[in-house]
Amino acid sequence: QVQLVESGGGLVQAGGSLRLSCAASGRTFSSVGMGWFRQAPGKERELVATINLSGDNTYYADSVKGRFSISRDNAKNTVYLQMNSLKPEDTAVYYCAANRGPAIATLSYWYRVWGQGTQVTVSS
Repeated sequence: QVQLVESGGGLVQAGGSLRLSCAASGRTFSSVGMGWFRQAPGKERELVATINLSGDNTYYADSVKGRFSISRDNAKNTVYLQMNSLKPEDTAVYYCAANRGPAIATLSYWYRVWGQGTQVTVSS
């Protein structure tokens, strides 16, 4: 069973950057796709980005396309979310999640393991 721990959240001004990390324990990390989700107060959880097991296929929500980049290092059992040109509307708790299979997945239904979340706050 994979366990996930996010880090790297914080307070940043609009236009700034943050890099989130998600460290995974367990032997199955390199065999599953991964995703980053976020949930803002009063809003539903939404997919931000997803990456397949080999890292050569990614998908981004339209709201972050061109600003965020997902990557993974299977040797370090870690997935990253580089966030640039941050906007106040990016403020949310960000969660990483492990997919049930090797491919990308856009629906939260396909994710079986979730981290505890890390807060990202973007001030205007």
